[in-house]
Amino acid sequence: MTHRSGETNVESPQDFAERNRLPINDISLLTRALTHRSYINEHPEALEDNERLEFLGDAVLDFVVGVWLYHHFPEMSEGDLTRLRAALVKTGQLAEFGRQIGVGGALRLGRGEEDNGGRNRNAMLCGAFEAVVGALCLDSDLRTVEAFIFPFLEEAVFDILQEQRDRDAKSLLQELVQSDGRPAPRYEVTSEYGPDHAKTFEVHVFDNGIVLGQGRGTSKQEASMAAAEDALRIMGYL
Repeated sequence: MTHRSGETNVESPQDFAERNRLPINDISLLTRALTHRSYINEHPEALEDNERLEFLGDAVLDFVVGVWLYHHFPEMSEGDLTRLRAALVKTGQLAEFGRQIGVGGALRLGRGEEDNGGRNRNAMLCGAFEAVVGALCLDSDLRTVEAFIFPFLEEAVFDILQEQRDRDAKSLLQELVQSDGRPAPRYEVTSEYGPDHAKTFEVHVFDNGIVLGQGRGTSKQEASMAAAEDALRIMGYL
C-alpha cells in the first residue's frame, strides 16, 4: 500500500521490504530508517528520524565492505584495499545502491525537501541506504547484512576498477596535469543555489585558465570531486 505525501506516492515500509525481500521483522525500525528529519519537523507524532541509524549503517558498511574486499582480493595491498573500500562506500556509490532498491520512493520527507527534489539527491539516498543497513543490523545480525550487501559489491567493484574510480579523482587529475610541468589545477565555486539545508554547489576546475571540467554536489568537496571526474572523463581517463 502507498500513501500520498503532497503530490508523491510514497511506498510503505512494508511494501518496500517485500519488494526488496528484506528479512526485517521490526517494521518500525525500517520506518525509522526511511524517515528524514524534515518529516519529523512537520509531523510531531513521528518519534525519530533516520540519522542515528545512518550513523550505525555507515560504520557497519565500512566493516562489511572491508571483510568482503579482504576475502576477494587476497593479494591486494592495504593501501589499495583502503582506496577501493572508499570508492565503494562514497556518497555517490551508496546513492546508486539506494536507487537500485528504489529507496527514494519510500522516503518520508517534509514538504520542503519534497519540493526541492530530495528524493533524487545523492546525499539523501546515501543516508537512507546507510540507515536501512543500520536497521537490518539491529533487527538481525551481520550475516543478514552481508547477504544484503554483497551482491551490490560484486556488481560495482568491476566497474570501479575498470574506470579507476578507486583512485581519488582530484589526486589523479593533479598528477596528470603536473606531469607536464604545469601548476596544479584550480577549483572555483561558480554558483550555489537552493535553501541553506539543501544547497547545491557548482564547481569548475581550471588548468591555466582553461576549463577542464565541471561538477555539482551538495557540498563543495563533492562538487569538486565531480568536476575532477568530469575532467578525467573528457580527457579519456574515465
